[in-house]
Amino acid sequence: MKSKLVAMFLELKDTSETMLDLAYSSLLYDSAEIAEEVLALADKMRDLSDRIMDEIVQVGRASPDEVAKAVVTTRLMGNVLEISEAARSIADVVVRGLAEHPVLAMSIRDSDTTMCLAKIAGNSILADKSLGELTLSTNTGMFVIAIKRDDDYIFGPGPEDVLRVDDILIARGPEESVSNFKDLADGSEREL
Repeated sequence: MKSKLVAMFLELKDTSETMLDLAYSSLLYDSAEIAEEVLALADKMRDLSDRIMDEIVQVGRASPDEVAKAVVTTRLMGNVLEISEAARSIADVVVRGLAEHPVLAMSIRDSDTTMCLAKIAGNSILADKSLGELTLSTNTGMFVIAIKRDDDYIFGPGPEDVLRVDDILIARGPEESVSNFKDLADGSEREL
């Protein structure tokens, strides 16, 4: 399979995994903000799947011997899209305000982690620094699982990834760390 197609398929897989994490978190913590992010990712998934299908057609035309692999890829893509649609459905429950339920409330009490979104402001001490430089998970307790930059996402960012103004960080960690983490991102806290 062509490397462009492989890269797009990996992005599809990573996006669906993140969607599922975010969808469950939006439900558990009744967070419309996180649910809205899932819905935005669902739109991205549809666009990406259309581009993958176009690429599969091109590969099939250029290399007829690759058609069997393309069919398998198409089936896998269908399964990944079903997962993302399930995540979208979960998030939709939160967005429509139907998520409050006693069982969910009990699971929230038992959970020791939460997820949050935080936007990097121009005066944030996080701006223009790498995750490795900041060691956010050590200094704040929050682990950045994705960065939304404009309409693109960086999934599983590493120590070399530099945070920019207007990046939206998607992070997981203890509930008591969220406020400090958001304060660092919005510039109201100036020390790690």
